[in-house]
Amino acid sequence: MSTIFTDRTYRIARENTQAMIIDVQERLTPSIYDHENIVNKTVTLIKGLQALGVPIMLNEQYKKGLGDTLPEIRDVLEGDNADSFEKVTFSACDNDDSWNYLAQQNRSVVLLFGVEAHVCVMQTALDLLDNGMQPVIIGDAVGSRFPYDKKQAIRRIRRAGGVISTVESILFELCRSSKDPAFKTISNLIK
Repeated sequence: MSTIFTDRTYRIARENTQAMIIDVQERLTPSIYDHENIVNKTVTLIKGLQALGVPIMLNEQYKKGLGDTLPEIRDVLEGDNADSFEKVTFSACDNDDSWNYLAQQNRSVVLLFGVEAHVCVMQTALDLLDNGMQPVIIGDAVGSRFPYDKKQAIRRIRRAGGVISTVESILFELCRSSKDPAFKTISNLIK
């Protein structure tokens, strides 16, 4: 296959990707529609991203009111990925510590997953776009209290230039080949 060069890359490459978990917290998550499935997808995604060596950051909204990140999420985070950034702004990009961490990674693609899709996830995605980064919303690992809010948030993010994917799709895209050392781990996670 010959190579044609363009100004835009549509494939998501592991070397240029980082991930952000948003507000999957004790007092918020139980009120999210289909939250059990979202939490399970989030755990699968974290394990797969760790197998691929993709940096993951954790954001928590106003912990005094919303509590800590769910234990099932915390339990699978390893090393630097266990660091969290507390925020009171809805967009993680409006929080200096979160933004500085993102910028230091020097990776322009940011996978976003968590809650709520129409508030913190959407505002973070829009700010990433405004700052020249590419948000990728993991649609089956984001949620809102009401399905309609999630649907409208996904629609707005897509129209603004965000990419929508799923846990399985993004993990295999980042893996790229069954010869990748992470393939077996990812394949087992998806089963």
